[in-house]
Amino acid sequence: MTAVTHVFFDIGGVLGTNGWDRVQRAAAKAKFGLGEEFESRHVEIVAEWEIGRLTLDEYLDFAVFHCPRSFTREEFVGMMLAQSQPFATIVDLAARVSAAGRVQLFTLNNESEALNVYRIERFGLRPIFDAFLTSCWIGIRKPSPLMFERALGIAQVKAADALFIDDRERNLVPARAIGMKAHLFDGDASRLAAALSVAGAL
Repeated sequence: MTAVTHVFFDIGGVLGTNGWDRVQRAAAKAKFGLGEEFESRHVEIVAEWEIGRLTLDEYLDFAVFHCPRSFTREEFVGMMLAQSQPFATIVDLAARVSAAGRVQLFTLNNESEALNVYRIERFGLRPIFDAFLTSCWIGIRKPSPLMFERALGIAQVKAADALFIDDRERNLVPARAIGMKAHLFDGDASRLAAALSVAGAL
């Protein structure tokens, strides 16, 4: 891998736990006694929520509070947020890359605005990254190639000079297709550090 000037990190699954994926929703279903209708309603509306066309309250109105519940909205949101935990080793690695000053750092992830803002703060990402390129603000979700093209445009970098890190191969495919370098994060911090070093970021 030749040296790059820009590195793009996914958040959920790389810098920390996923925000509201299957595992998190399953925990909510178990805790609050939600039936299968919750999952089908989530699937129906999640794309609009993650590209910023719906607020958290609008998502909850449709997916959860479309009928009387024995729990409050505040209790449900508290449970949603509590599931977000940083991967300290990877956040520290990103901080080392930032401190080295050899590349510009961005996040590139799918997330609703409310969860994304909370996770940026909870994981301590604001001092590390130059900008947060998230589906809720970009208006597109990975793995759409347009998401990557817009990210490169915003960062003003050529694809060949950018490295994208994600934990899902399907998100790396379009990045590679437009010429970006890509690293599949498998939970191995040392392997990621080695890839960053080879890319000239450390």
